[in-house]
Amino acid sequence: MATSDFRSLADPPAQGDASASDSARQDGEPKGLGPVGWLRWFWRSLTSMRTALILLLLLALAAVPGSLVPQEGRQPAQAADFRERNPNLAPLLDKLGFFDVYSSPWFAAVYLLLFISLAGCIVPRILQYVRTLRSHPPAAPKRLDRLPQHCSWTASADRGEVLLTGADLLRRRRFRVAVHMEGNGSVAAEKGYLREAGNLLFHASLFGLLIALAVGSLFGTTGQKLVLEGDSFTNTLTQYDDFSPGTLASADSLKPFSFRLKGFSATYQRSDPQRGTASSFVARLNYSTSDGGPSRDTLVEVNKPLEVDGSKVFLLGHGYAPVVTVRDGKGEIAWQGPAAFLPQDGNLTSTGVIKAPDARNRNGKRDGLGFTGLFLPTVQLDLNGWRSSFPATDDPALVLTAFHGDLGMDSGKPQNVYQLDSSRMTQFRKADGSPFAQALRPGDRMTLPGGAGSLTFDGIKQWASFQIARNPSNSMALWSSVAMGLGLCASLFVRRRRVWVRVEPTLSDRVRITVAGLDPSGTDRTAEEVAELAEELRERYPDLKNVKADVETPEPLPQEQT
Repeated sequence: MATSDFRSLADPPAQGDASASDSARQDGEPKGLGPVGWLRWFWRSLTSMRTALILLLLLALAAVPGSLVPQEGRQPAQAADFRERNPNLAPLLDKLGFFDVYSSPWFAAVYLLLFISLAGCIVPRILQYVRTLRSHPPAAPKRLDRLPQHCSWTASADRGEVLLTGADLLRRRRFRVAVHMEGNGSVAAEKGYLREAGNLLFHASLFGLLIALAVGSLFGTTGQKLVLEGDSFTNTLTQYDDFSPGTLASADSLKPFSFRLKGFSATYQRSDPQRGTASSFVARLNYSTSDGGPSRDTLVEVNKPLEVDGSKVFLLGHGYAPVVTVRDGKGEIAWQGPAAFLPQDGNLTSTGVIKAPDARNRNGKRDGLGFTGLFLPTVQLDLNGWRSSFPATDDPALVLTAFHGDLGMDSGKPQNVYQLDSSRMTQFRKADGSPFAQALRPGDRMTLPGGAGSLTFDGIKQWASFQIARNPSNSMALWSSVAMGLGLCASLFVRRRRVWVRVEPTLSDRVRITVAGLDPSGTDRTAEEVAELAEELRERYPDLKNVKADVETPEPLPQEQT
């Protein structure tokens, strides 16, 4: 806003100007700020540091719903379950965009405004800082004796010599120095420019970190895969159990590599009070960077991922997969292999299903078989039912109940491989009408009622789940964070301070030397520097008050004789 604008708004018009203002209103001239003034005010408000901090706080608050509500892009199954459990709340959250927070218009608006605000803050300050570095330190004030730190004395010396000596002493202390010979003569010195440089570095690095987050959100990819012992994974879209690409990422951006899970080992504490606590999880992998390329063996542990062509393979969890053989009513193998069971507690009490959709009954008619139940690494039966008392396979057992009928796998609808849709199936029952269930040890066999088939518990394998993540902005985010820390340290611990030395001639061969300093932060360091500089100058140019004149005492005259 111009000065005239302040005057027109704040100052009452003079009596002689009343007619002029009335005529201005009648002529239709703009009143108040006007469009240009409002735009200028909006831009200054948007690019202020206060607005940038408010927008940064709003961005943090806007990200909170993304951690409370399952996101459809990354957690589709959890989001669908949340909608089913909250049928009244889900429509409102959907309208607000809480199921896809990071792609919502309001989140993008806050993010974009923060970008503009930071850019508007940083660019002018950088230009101002460059102009400050190219300019000379400010000249000495007229009254140095009014500054908190000052010292003065009178000495016998040449004015120019004292000024050059003071400038040299200040340069040794890494001050930027400017010598003014005109007038009484003074030396202006300043240092601590690293404080503002650190401040600018912090904000520029924050800007870079926001850019890195945006690039990672647009072009990064994240996926999960459960791999059984002995199985392999290839970094293609069809191999993922769950895949979440960035907004602008595609399957073509996936780097070609593969790995095979050779084995998995876990150790647990066996003594109280830490009994059952995991000591180590180690996955032994054999990986290659491209088809037909050389393969290498490596170990992947928690927080020690495998990095291949910019992608990182993290170990997320593990569990057990009972190896079973399912035979139908005709005695033929309907399904055979390991079935992954998902852990439900710290002792790895696991739930899972086994599906044999192509099984046939004794008459040769298709009648699918399905099994659901628990795998218990260390079985224990108490009042609470079947459960595991230890995560290692000390005494494993497989507790199953069986169904027959249509598993719904040919309906064309997607189906969770870890759940059994028994809506079109019939549960096997005993002669007394109770549900048919059986606990199996390795090597045991479950025979279904009515000669419908059997299931054999052949053994146990382990599985490990991995997260494969690729973020092209990881290095940028890392260096931005490091630069933010350095900039913050510089802005907190470096102090801006100024020192002046003035030499005023008093008599023909005498000058008055004044040393003063100013520190806006109010620390004692400037007072120490002023005292040290004054002491060195006083040693070279002593204070005349402390110099004792060497005067000879004359002998008394002889008295005349009367």
